[in-house]
Amino acid sequence: MLKIEDLHVEIGGKEILKGINLEVKEGQTCILFGPNGSGKSTLLAAVMGLGHCKVTKGRIFFNDEEITNMPIDQRARLGIGMMMQRPPNIVGVKLKDLVRTVNDDTNSMVSRSGEFNMNDFLERDVNVGFSGGEIKRSELLQLTAQCPGFVLLDEPESGVDLESIDLVGKKVCDLLYGCSCHRKGNEVSALVITHTGQILDYIGADIAYVLTDGAIVCSGRPTDLLKDIREKGYRECVQCRIIKL
Repeated sequence: MLKIEDLHVEIGGKEILKGINLEVKEGQTCILFGPNGSGKSTLLAAVMGLGHCKVTKGRIFFNDEEITNMPIDQRARLGIGMMMQRPPNIVGVKLKDLVRTVNDDTNSMVSRSGEFNMNDFLERDVNVGFSGGEIKRSELLQLTAQCPGFVLLDEPESGVDLESIDLVGKKVCDLLYGCSCHRKGNEVSALVITHTGQILDYIGADIAYVLTDGAIVCSGRPTDLLKDIREKGYRECVQCRIIKL
């Protein structure tokens, strides 16, 4: 569903992504590992078309259609949805109204807000005064309402306490695969950033990539790469790439 060719991206005049090549097939869940500041969030933002990212070289395709310079709203209409790591507060917009706006069936998702423990937040401004876990549940409610065919998840487990991680993990699973955990579907694809790997307890994943200093340095089975990263750190991935070169 997604194909990225030689993507270079700048933010504020500084090059962040330095030639990314990546494919995500239909129904595939891809994991993106990497240290802080390596460009992972920038990659997701560039795919979504967020305004602070400037593509200086390369192309992005979604379902064989080039979207490199497409406005963000058109990408959303094509079926791309994103959970941001730190979404902005939206003062003056009630969560209930936002959910109704992104879903044609105006009452179905609002009535399901209890599944996300968000009933008490429907009349509140989006993200204003929300805790980390509340923001994640709010984002998942919005994404589920949007029903995207391709999902970008930026650290879905970050800022979530141990009591809430189970709910967040299960709702991510539902978003990707329907109501049956770990049963692979044929429609929704995903690119998921994780630092801790906790989300892998709830979702299946087909392949993982390691991104450091704006470039993808290796790929492999998600559980294998996570194990190596925990034992040896990201420096080993960089050294491995240098040796191969």
